[in-house]
Amino acid sequence: MSRKLPAAVPPTLRSRLETARLDTLALMRALDHLHLAGDLLAHPMLRGLFELDADCAEALSVLLRPPGFAIDWRAMVRDTEATLRRLPAAREKVRLLMGPDDLAQLLTHEPALRESLDAAEAYNGIQGPTARIR
Repeated sequence: MSRKLPAAVPPTLRSRLETARLDTLALMRALDHLHLAGDLLAHPMLRGLFELDADCAEALSVLLRPPGFAIDWRAMVRDTEATLRRLPAAREKVRLLMGPDDLAQLLTHEPALRESLDAAEAYNGIQGPTARIR
């Protein structure tokens, strides 16, 4: 299903949000699979990463809204672009909380998990239609 978005929304925004959420999901699953997440749950770096991921989920949710949804698209795009710029560094800061041995395992496990993720998983936790609308 195709959907026309306002001109203020870059054509690559949705795919970049999907990629960002999948990259973050792979990191989180790798931490969980390696039993490293529990020690980090209260850490501010991890909470910050969760907040950035929630911003991406919210932006995807807005992009799924029916045509005519009243929103300041320029502000949404500005804020979303800022989030997308901050996410890689936030993920790296979480990785650097690991000791050398754990980090080595994580850096091996995370890419394999990322490769196995289905693109639809970028929409995990998003209310409304789960199918991607293009």
